[in-house]
Amino acid sequence: MSLSFSASILPSPISHAKSNPNPITQDPIPRVPRSSISLSLSAPASKTAASVSSFSSSSASKHRQRKESEFPETSYSESTRKTQINKKKKKKKVVEKQNNDKAWVHTLTETLSFHIHKKHWPKALELFDMLREQPYYEPREQTYMKLVVLLGKCGQPHRAHQLFDTIKEDGCESTQLYTTLIAVYCQNNLIDEAFSILDEMKNLPCCQPDVFTYSTLIKARVDASQFELVELLYEEMAERSVMPNASTQNIVLSGYGKTGRFDQMEKLLSSMLESTTCKPDVRTMNTVISALGSYGQIFMMEKWYEKFQNFGIQPERSTFNILIAVYGNKRMYDKMSSVMKYMHKMQYPWNTSTYNSVIEAFAAVGDAENMESAFDQMCAEGLKADTKTFCCLINGYAKAGIFHKVISSVGLAEKLQIPENTSFYNSIISACARAEALVEMERAFDRMKEKQCQPDDTTYSVMVEAYRKEGMNDKIYYLEQEKQMMISDDIFSNQL
Repeated sequence: MSLSFSASILPSPISHAKSNPNPITQDPIPRVPRSSISLSLSAPASKTAASVSSFSSSSASKHRQRKESEFPETSYSESTRKTQINKKKKKKKVVEKQNNDKAWVHTLTETLSFHIHKKHWPKALELFDMLREQPYYEPREQTYMKLVVLLGKCGQPHRAHQLFDTIKEDGCESTQLYTTLIAVYCQNNLIDEAFSILDEMKNLPCCQPDVFTYSTLIKARVDASQFELVELLYEEMAERSVMPNASTQNIVLSGYGKTGRFDQMEKLLSSMLESTTCKPDVRTMNTVISALGSYGQIFMMEKWYEKFQNFGIQPERSTFNILIAVYGNKRMYDKMSSVMKYMHKMQYPWNTSTYNSVIEAFAAVGDAENMESAFDQMCAEGLKADTKTFCCLINGYAKAGIFHKVISSVGLAEKLQIPENTSFYNSIISACARAEALVEMERAFDRMKEKQCQPDDTTYSVMVEAYRKEGMNDKIYYLEQEKQMMISDDIFSNQL
């Protein structure tokens, strides 16, 4: 079971160090010294000169007084000059106000993008309503697209549909937007509503369903293993002269592979190879070898890997990462190491996914020593760990029975600001349950809800099993009540 990581895996020759850009410097603006005017007054040479000077001064003063009385400041020329100045000031104020309004709209747009990125959907909708009220607002399809996708990810499909009323008001209807709404319904398992949107699209000349629309619906049927209904969609596509592309076929291939329908998978592959419009690509290759590898069909996987190369399809780094994961899960460490050496030879740099596959392979058998070696080498190469990295580390330490390193891994993830999701907390809860640390398990569960990471069936099943081992039937009862209440709340919020 043990394998020396340093002996089997060579360090990648490609440096991942990030170059620091030169700082942008700016020469200081030179200061212009204020000019000084010096007046030198000569002393009068004689009394005559002095008297003449005195007379001239007196005469000029009287002349100035007379002029001031004859031409007061309310003269026409002076009034005209002031009017022009006032007009310039008013124009400047108008320009400044317009610039401020534009700056406000720009800042509002940036804030909206920030909340969309952070998945704060209530605040995002509030800011979007404010944005639409601005005088310089221009409807953008991409903004609507991002909001619809956000609402789908946050489990708000009905709010996404309500947003379409606004879309229609702004005149942003398009096939792409309707397809996005269909994807939201499929994502939230509202298949009937998704097909009702398809029927609506068929009656809109400017929003006819395309190959991406049908591919989205086909994926929903494939995920539900409803392959007979997939055939009906294929027939409808043919009637409407919509030809499937490689992405469409890859979706179906993945479904066949996940359900072990290898005969149908090979049949579809053969048709793709004979097709002139829908040739297999590297994604097809990755889909097939991943499906075969997950079922342990190593011989078939390697056979098709060679076939794809004979067809002119060259593997990518993602292909090698899949092979590493398959060999690692099957504990075929020699082949896993061979793939990594081949990547080194062909100058494919190892990335985070590569190391995650290696770390996951050692974590699955509780090999903490090799797992740590892989993680240390990953960090030494300057690669950034992600959520999956720490999920694997936590699972590996838990299987190895090193609970204090589970705690330290959680602390390191927090220090590195690793994004926390449901899978991350499920790993912690599973580790606590394995170590029979129920107090820590409950703290992790509370923290999970504070961070708005939705517990799933795995979360509840692990906790219920942990309580059952200790005979805590009252805690099982309250946990099941909480689960039912959470499901009811989700249904209620979706209906709003």
